[in-house]
Amino acid sequence: MPRNGKLVRITLAFAAAGLVAALAVVLAGAASAKSSSGSVNGAGSTFVQPLVTKWEGPVQSDLGISLNYNGVGSTGGVSAITQKQVDFGASDAPLTQFNPTCTTCVQIPWALAATGVIYNLGGDQHLHMTGSVLAQIYTGKITKWNAPAIQKLNKGHNLPSTSITVVHRSDGSGTTYNFTDYLSHVSHAWKSGPGTGTSVAWPTGEGEPKSAGVAGAVSSTPGAIGYVDVYYAVHNHLGLMAMKNRSGNFVLPKAKGILAAAQLDTHPAKDGSLSIVNPPKSRKYRNAYPIGTYTYVDVQKSSGANAANIKKVLNWAITKGQSYGPALIFEPLPKPVVTFDKKQIKKIHS
Repeated sequence: MPRNGKLVRITLAFAAAGLVAALAVVLAGAASAKSSSGSVNGAGSTFVQPLVTKWEGPVQSDLGISLNYNGVGSTGGVSAITQKQVDFGASDAPLTQFNPTCTTCVQIPWALAATGVIYNLGGDQHLHMTGSVLAQIYTGKITKWNAPAIQKLNKGHNLPSTSITVVHRSDGSGTTYNFTDYLSHVSHAWKSGPGTGTSVAWPTGEGEPKSAGVAGAVSSTPGAIGYVDVYYAVHNHLGLMAMKNRSGNFVLPKAKGILAAAQLDTHPAKDGSLSIVNPPKSRKYRNAYPIGTYTYVDVQKSSGANAANIKKVLNWAITKGQSYGPALIFEPLPKPVVTFDKKQIKKIHS
């Protein structure tokens, strides 16, 4: 009897081991199925690249989809989706700003941040700046950091006589669109001159490709000034201008200022575009940063066999994905924008 009991225990042990092994195989198979459920590939804006790159791991974990992104600039992204070379393009400018553009795409605002004005003057991290003076710097009329117009805005600072090196994007850029749109709002000379666009005829300065190129050039050049997504300013430990808004306050491109600006436009136009640049003088916008920026994802309405995966990723991005933004100085989308986005995503089909 003891011998039979021992045999039963051994048999049960082997059975249990077999069950564990079988369960492991099933789980491994499920994990394998999840990890091989497809990929979604995009290209475009370097402004939004830190956020999309941050999403890659969580998208794989939550959806079992491999998200891959190549920061080639907004113009490159729109070109790629227009030619159906990628599943989505990303841009910081509306599709109407590109020629040629994607007439068969749906445009979805999927991230909210700001264009920061960066500079390299050693220890001075938050100088004051106005749109008018900034336009004069970018037209080459103000060339020294201790120019009276700049010194007047920064009375507590002993600014150096260092020459200002103007840096701008050399490639087609949605960040350039937002920056020049702001300058056109605050300077008649700029509006009637270089104007607004993803690429303009710069009166002065040196061009660098992509956001990282501009940030790198400013970082390595004492006296330089440029414009990038705020993440690049913080990441490169650069000075960041507090810009004067129309209510008369100097505001940094941080959460409070971005969210205040976002109140200007929370209901996208029919094509999905939004504008929150230079909010009017108002108690409502007294803390608004004047170069707030929505950035867009552009997708072919007819996306073929990968339409389902694309829709899953986009629905994730505008909901759970927003929680990854604040650490990178992207703020959550307003609820009306998310509601609009969900309707836009439904337009995507195979």
